[in-house]
Amino acid sequence: MWRRTDLKIPTGIPSLDPVLEGGVPPGSVVLLLGDIGSGMTDFIRTSALSLAKEKINNGNGSGTGLAGEVVYITVTRVREDILGEVALSVSPEMYPVIEEGVRFEDLSEVYFDSSIVPVEWYSEGADLLARMHQRSHRDDILSSLSGLLSGAAPQSVIIVDSLTELATQADTPERWRAFTGFLRGLQRVAKRWGSVIYLPLAQGVLSRPHELEVMDCADAVILFRWEDLQGMRRQRTMYVQKFRGVMPHLEERDLVKFAVRITPGSGFEVSNIRVVI
Repeated sequence: MWRRTDLKIPTGIPSLDPVLEGGVPPGSVVLLLGDIGSGMTDFIRTSALSLAKEKINNGNGSGTGLAGEVVYITVTRVREDILGEVALSVSPEMYPVIEEGVRFEDLSEVYFDSSIVPVEWYSEGADLLARMHQRSHRDDILSSLSGLLSGAAPQSVIIVDSLTELATQADTPERWRAFTGFLRGLQRVAKRWGSVIYLPLAQGVLSRPHELEVMDCADAVILFRWEDLQGMRRQRTMYVQKFRGVMPHLEERDLVKFAVRITPGSGFEVSNIRVVI
């Protein structure tokens, strides 16, 4: 069990980490719940890129709180697809940073093996026959994900992109119990690992009771929304709904809701001024 209370693992977002007094407590499972295009994806991409740069510049992460690695687990998309998106949003000199400093793991074949998608859509060449055979002996994706999570170094930052695909597969009472059981087990073991795990989930995909149950399985819940402000254009906002070990500090300074912007140079940024609606 990770017990140091003075250590934080940074988010890698310069405008946010000072607000959090250095970052996120080790062992936190952070649910990122958001509207489409509201900044949730930009948050995790900016975090991964910034932390990867920090790791490369500081070797083992000494002094940063990130002694482990940056792991990006994709569920339906391949590594090249993610890197292609990053290449379009960052300067050319920054692109090698995420390529070198982030370990990508791809679960898309395991995910699609349990679907009706034709094998040739997600597997090619010599692997095609092997995948067709494996499809009849497919592994459960939560088991595969558990293996990847267990293999990460302690005190890592792990991004599972995204929880939406996993949640929507839990379409029977039995599968839903397995899914929420997995989340509660992850919340428990994350304390032993001392890692921070980000779980993005598209808001409105699940029923409200199911969404609340998933929120209850997390140590922190951060909401990303589009809001129409009077006399202004639509504004992205980030609202901290709960945060183990951090919420009292934020509420004391009335810092629970932030304006968000996405810039070409820095990616995801927040304003420390509380948004008043």
